[in-house]
Amino acid sequence: MKIVFFGTPQFAVPTLEKLLNHSEFEVLAVVTQPDKRRERGNKLTPSPIKVIATAHNLPVWQPERVKKDTETLTQLKQLGADVFVVVAYGQILSSKILNMPKLACINVHGSILPKYRGAAPIQWCLYNGESETGITTMLMDAGMDTGAMLQIATTPIGLLDSAQDLADRLAVIGGDLLVETLLKLERQEIQPIPQDNLAATYAPLIQKQDYALDWSKSAIQLHNQIRGFYPNCTATFRNNLLKITASAPLGSVGDRNLPPELLHKLPDLSNISDKPGVVVSITKGIGAIVQTGEGLLLLREVQLAGKRPQSGWDFVNGTRLTVGEVFGAGS
Repeated sequence: MKIVFFGTPQFAVPTLEKLLNHSEFEVLAVVTQPDKRRERGNKLTPSPIKVIATAHNLPVWQPERVKKDTETLTQLKQLGADVFVVVAYGQILSSKILNMPKLACINVHGSILPKYRGAAPIQWCLYNGESETGITTMLMDAGMDTGAMLQIATTPIGLLDSAQDLADRLAVIGGDLLVETLLKLERQEIQPIPQDNLAATYAPLIQKQDYALDWSKSAIQLHNQIRGFYPNCTATFRNNLLKITASAPLGSVGDRNLPPELLHKLPDLSNISDKPGVVVSITKGIGAIVQTGEGLLLLREVQLAGKRPQSGWDFVNGTRLTVGEVFGAGS
């Protein structure tokens, strides 16, 4: 099966590697986003997919707007591919492109469709406190993740899973599911299933304001925000911006699912209460515990401006944090 692969971030890498290492598939070329300038040194940096493609001596095309790039469109047409595979490419494909492959244009999407269509399905499913997510392979059409579904693979979400943890796991699942999907599609063993549009939910691009923490929210809401939008959620501490990159909700919601090794170190917090944002306890070896609008939040990892992430306990020691200090809202 002759394949053209469209993809950009690390999430797409396991799928491309599965295709490259499978005897039934031949990757003809790769389409990825243009190299980006990074903050440090302002050097152009290739996408993770370009790095893999270059290492395998594959043709790599990086149009600014693929559906408007005449040269790329001509090259895609001339390849005569059986399938276009799309994994987090980052651009919308035109109907002209979708109709080029002989068999299908297939997307590997990071949710259980029709839930979480859109750009950030992993992040928003965590933000909303889902207990399960997965990968859907689907036939692409002109809509935003609206095509008929081919196969679905699911995975449970742990209480302490971050968006990075989940993305790493789903990326591997996606590669395996795509291989299975392509083989079954070639053998005509799959019947596409239309999506129920009435059950659809959306996962839009994350905006800067989504990162701001509001301590009047409940502990579980803040925890889901922190892990969902990892590693960018912000609070203020001593009038400076502070990123909170890992947390744990304490109380009836969280305690049931926390690792035993963490639970054993926590003090009795049943009679503790204060205003939202106030440090109500400091647990040796772990970190600060903060009052929220409902329940308590343990700060497991934080990042001071200009510094590397550090454990909650190192943060306590380094700043000489004390009970009674107050964290402010993010911005």
